[in-house]
Amino acid sequence: MESRYSLFFSNFYSKKVLQSGLWLVWLCGFFLIGVSFYGTQMLPTFLREQIKIRKPAVSGVGFDDLSFPKITLFAAPRPFSGSVGERQALAVRSWLGLSENINVVLFSQDPSVFSFVDSFGSRVSVETEIDFTFLGTPFYHSMVARALASPSDISALIDPDTILLSNFISTLICAYKLDEDWLIVASSGNVSHFPFRLDSDGKSWLADDGKHVQIQKLQEVLVRQGSQKPCGDRMLIAWNRGDLPLHKGVLPPFLYGKGLHNHWIVTEALISDFRLVIDASLTISSFYVDDLDQENYALIRSSITSDFEKRSWELNGNSLLGRLYGSFSFRDANYSNLFRFFECGGNFHFLNTHQNIAYLLGYNRPLNLRIKGISLSSTQKEILDCVDVIKSLEGIEGCFAKEQMRLPTSISLPLSLESLLSMRADQNKTIALGVAGHSYKDMLMSWVCRLRHLQVLNFLVCALDDEIYDFSVLQGLPVIKCAYPPTNISFDNCHFGTECFQKVTKVKSRMVLQILKLGYNVLLSDVDVYWFKNPLAYLSSFGPAVLVAQSDEYNVTAPINLPRRLNSGFYYAHSDSITIAALEKVVKHAAKSNLSEQPSFYDTLCGEGGSYRLGDDRCLEPETNLVVHFLNRDFFPNGAYQGLWEEKDIKKACKKRGCLVLHNNWISGRRKKLERQVLSGLWEYDINNRMCLQSWHKTNVTSYF
Repeated sequence: MESRYSLFFSNFYSKKVLQSGLWLVWLCGFFLIGVSFYGTQMLPTFLREQIKIRKPAVSGVGFDDLSFPKITLFAAPRPFSGSVGERQALAVRSWLGLSENINVVLFSQDPSVFSFVDSFGSRVSVETEIDFTFLGTPFYHSMVARALASPSDISALIDPDTILLSNFISTLICAYKLDEDWLIVASSGNVSHFPFRLDSDGKSWLADDGKHVQIQKLQEVLVRQGSQKPCGDRMLIAWNRGDLPLHKGVLPPFLYGKGLHNHWIVTEALISDFRLVIDASLTISSFYVDDLDQENYALIRSSITSDFEKRSWELNGNSLLGRLYGSFSFRDANYSNLFRFFECGGNFHFLNTHQNIAYLLGYNRPLNLRIKGISLSSTQKEILDCVDVIKSLEGIEGCFAKEQMRLPTSISLPLSLESLLSMRADQNKTIALGVAGHSYKDMLMSWVCRLRHLQVLNFLVCALDDEIYDFSVLQGLPVIKCAYPPTNISFDNCHFGTECFQKVTKVKSRMVLQILKLGYNVLLSDVDVYWFKNPLAYLSSFGPAVLVAQSDEYNVTAPINLPRRLNSGFYYAHSDSITIAALEKVVKHAAKSNLSEQPSFYDTLCGEGGSYRLGDDRCLEPETNLVVHFLNRDFFPNGAYQGLWEEKDIKKACKKRGCLVLHNNWISGRRKKLERQVLSGLWEYDINNRMCLQSWHKTNVTSYF
């Protein structure tokens, strides 16, 4: 009996063990499914399915030509001279040598850059159609917009000193095969000495003995000598030409190379969660060579240079913009969307340290790094070993931590009126002066953009209030605060006939007189005057002792110098004793008048009722002998002349007539004036994105209303 019971219990136990084992296997399987589902749900929304690859396998070598994307590198170099020029030239050669499918676009207005580009043929070009400050600093938001407009498969912004090695190509090709839109970020290291040189075609690195050096050897030197700076300003940022924007909202008008802009755009990309954000610092070997002598010289100079030479206002401006735009200053980055790109076992993979997940390209499911005790394949174990090493290396995550930024108390140019005039005036000592208040900031910028398109750079802005002054500084304009600005007025309702208009016009004549006394000729142009061509050569041809002014007469058959038809919103004054004496009389007359300065101009220079008129288009002021010449309205039409603003195609009508400018006056109300000019096509400024319109823009200006 005992043996039967023993056999029974033995059999029973064996069955129970078998059933328990099956139950345990089932539970483990269910657990793994659950963990896998959890891990998948922890990925960003667009990664909850497998990251799809256009080709089933991805590797660092063996890519066929058909899969090779078109790549454009965008950079903003400094002038090509001395050691700086040599470093930049080496960097550009290293880019071009990577592939025939790489083109380079250099943002610059400097003649040395044009000379440098001539030696490279069609693969390198200079782009001037972006926004620059009056000192030549490019605007980062304009650079990004231009790069986004590129037809290339991949666009990248890169520091002009940064040298690239060949794994830059393999990284981008692998990323290009992703079915998701992405943004790649890679920090660059620096080395004090790089003992290799490029061969004549720029495709191979050579040692001193002339032998070719493999990339592994180059990387060893970088590791041994280099200093990686994950949070440095010299980041490479690249993206594919996809359907999704890089980030939400508007990229502010940062000045390139003046801090914050790279960190801002990556942080906003992480917060927006539109694109997969990839830190490719481990798979892209990029570096720059420090010129120690140059750095030491810069340190010595920094202790003795003036505030202007340090240009601290540019750094302060970027700090202020970073606080005002986007979520950069008050929201933490979304690290669930940040993946580190790494190579392990000859293949590329993704690592998300925030979610503790590795994504093995070519495998169906992610590898959850929280699972340690479960049996793993040899490949998975190899990946985990790689991950342990990668986690010990500093990434870019710490670069985007939310910080309380110290805002500057004020943004101002450390430049006097005299300094700006000497910097901006043309060879004839002539300046174009625009005067504006904050409510006219968009019209001011359209005027400035038009002058830039015409290559008229000798302009100066006079700010009527603190708001327009700060705005102008941030927009990179040569600006001064107007002397004796009007007070106790509302610029929101400052159109013809208002008290504001009367006070503002008197400021303009005082500023013109001040500049004339400093020895500079002045073309006073209201910012609502659209320039078809540069009129300065024609206006200056009248010579000294002649004030050349626009006529406000609308009657086609009437004389253009009838009483009070001198338009003080567009006139040219020569810096000579006769003109200065006459303008002093105008300013004194206007100071005693309850009207605007416009009647004072006519009554003083042409006599009350036109008593000093000469013929149909001139006047002669008898005390100073100043001649006033009224401009031909076909060339300088006012806003009521022959219904030009009512033409269906204003540009065509004005071109046929030979207009040099067209004044947007004879219309009441700022908004009506703005709307008329924008919808007419005589508009040069992207209000939403705060940049000048260029030939590559696709902005619909009608969206402004």
